[in-house]
Amino acid sequence: MTFTDQQDLWIKAQIEGGDFTNESEYIRHLIRQDQDRKSKFQDLKIAIQEGIDSGVSTKSFSDILKNVEVQLRADGKL
Repeated sequence: MTFTDQQDLWIKAQIEGGDFTNESEYIRHLIRQDQDRKSKFQDLKIAIQEGIDSGVSTKSFSDILKNVEVQLRADGKL
């Protein structure tokens, strides 16, 4: 791989800081982060589309808040 001087200095600083033992380890870390970020973004896109596809709710805002409270209590989060 080829890096700019600035990128090379950054990678070396991460290694010298003790976070990584070599360049390959750092690059693998970045790839895992990117995969995780893209997976979460894809999940969000799917959830948004499901929300759009579900249509408009007939529940009032108050009813929705009550349902959320009931669910949070059931999950032990409230």
